[in-house]
Amino acid sequence: MTDLTTLLEVGGPVAALGGGAAYTRAKHPAVYWSAVGGPISTVRLLSSYGSVMEACGLTVAPSRLRVLAVKATTRREIRPVPPRRGILRPTSTGLRLRLRLAPGQEPADVAASAERLRHAWGVHAVYVTTVKPGVVELRLVGYDVLCRVRMPRKVGGGFLKVPVALREDAMPFVRDYRTVPHQLTLGATLSGKSMYLRHLIAGLAPQPVALVGIDCKRGVELAPFAARLSALATNPDEAAELLPVLVKEMEDRYDLIKARQGIAPRTPDEEITSDIWGLPEAERPVPVVLFVDEVAELFLTATRKDEERRDEMVTQLIRLAQLGRAAGIYLEVCGQRFGAELGKGATMLRAQLTGRVCHRVNDEASAKMALGDIAPEAVYAACAIAPELPGLAVAGDTSGGWSRIRTPYLSLGDAAETCRKSAHLVPDLPSLKPFRPDVPVSPVEPPAPVVRPRPVTD
Repeated sequence: MTDLTTLLEVGGPVAALGGGAAYTRAKHPAVYWSAVGGPISTVRLLSSYGSVMEACGLTVAPSRLRVLAVKATTRREIRPVPPRRGILRPTSTGLRLRLRLAPGQEPADVAASAERLRHAWGVHAVYVTTVKPGVVELRLVGYDVLCRVRMPRKVGGGFLKVPVALREDAMPFVRDYRTVPHQLTLGATLSGKSMYLRHLIAGLAPQPVALVGIDCKRGVELAPFAARLSALATNPDEAAELLPVLVKEMEDRYDLIKARQGIAPRTPDEEITSDIWGLPEAERPVPVVLFVDEVAELFLTATRKDEERRDEMVTQLIRLAQLGRAAGIYLEVCGQRFGAELGKGATMLRAQLTGRVCHRVNDEASAKMALGDIAPEAVYAACAIAPELPGLAVAGDTSGGWSRIRTPYLSLGDAAETCRKSAHLVPDLPSLKPFRPDVPVSPVEPPAPVVRPRPVTD
């Protein structure tokens, strides 16, 4: 009886501790990783590094000098040599470790063993990146960071750079317009596409850029940000009037660049430019970011007159995509579906959009149109996105690289408030003034009376 009582006294706290750990792991994975998972994985890695590398085939035969030294000093067994390990650095989401590859190895060898390393060291995922020739970095992620998105404190923001989502390797996904000037974003209803667009606008609002919107859903997506928009078209007819103005703005900027290129014999090389970024800051026009929501609405036609208007708009969009980068005009094209069936010019426009972000779509053909021409293996990842995970997407570019990302939640009210606070940053572009949206004035509540009336008595 005494032994049973003692067992119950000891087992109760242990069971409570185990239940608390299980609850923390499910509801607060970051806390669990910092307190329990991280130390356990660190011990596993340090104690089994050599044997795991040997089991994964990442070891090489020792050099002759090493063999002679071991034979001369000890009688130990001569074993293969693993890659030299650097300092193990813990992070809030996992561990980071650099490896110096042995002669004859390449980063692809380590990347091919990432799944084995994940199971051996008890982490959620292992990602391999090349730091420099002969050195790779292992990023060990302790838990699924896309389940509950928390952006890191230090993100690589800046001018025309917006940290818009979190990648599956716990690194921020930064939308850099200088590097990837134009992008295509696809997603079905309730897939998180609007949240992604909301983050982009809220991130660009405090920057000295002009924001232009084409929202053929009567402006319901972009109208809340009207205070920060330099122009807004809410139907195809208005879009047909706005796009030629943007093309004319682009041509004027090219004339400015050409005037600067009126190269005199003694002009220094650093003053010769082929885009607006080479112009002096005082002469440089403000960048323009064009958001096109529901791009399919610009392609749909009902009459022959609509077809002529459609062809003109598509031609102007293609011209902006082909030539706009040097003039500081960038495109953000969004839609639920984008394919050759939209009509003439759709495939040509898609080919000019370097960046691709594909949220959950309703058919495999849409995923192929977004990612099939740059990373065929990413199509299957996009088709596997569940409806229960809004905001989850597959991002890639024409370099062939891709990764899963997820956008954190941002309320429409907060994004609209950011635009209202940045309304004074709307640049002065005379050509776009006719398209400036009307900003509704917020009703002013009367102040509460300071003197209270006396209570009425019988």
